[in-house]
Amino acid sequence: MKITKLALNKLEIDEIGLDELDRKLLETMIVQYSGRAVGIEALATSVGEEVDTIEDVYEPYLVQIGFIARTVRGRKVLPPAYKHMGYEYTGE
Repeated sequence: MKITKLALNKLEIDEIGLDELDRKLLETMIVQYSGRAVGIEALATSVGEEVDTIEDVYEPYLVQIGFIARTVRGRKVLPPAYKHMGYEYTGE
């Protein structure tokens, strides 16, 4: 168990499995876009990642754990993500 925790810490993976880019996506949505829905292209440009990589690698897990939602207006960060990232949810 200690070895596993050490390895995850070295890889900068937190206790629920988020890595650096997961956290960067969430923080960008919370801070830069003030929690408003954001288009996937704008989000990809903001974090310097390919749209396909976000859609295929990062987004499914974030949706599954209830941290983001896909809406007709774009991706929206949800209250549990605010809590995990240490921000106060001030949305609707």
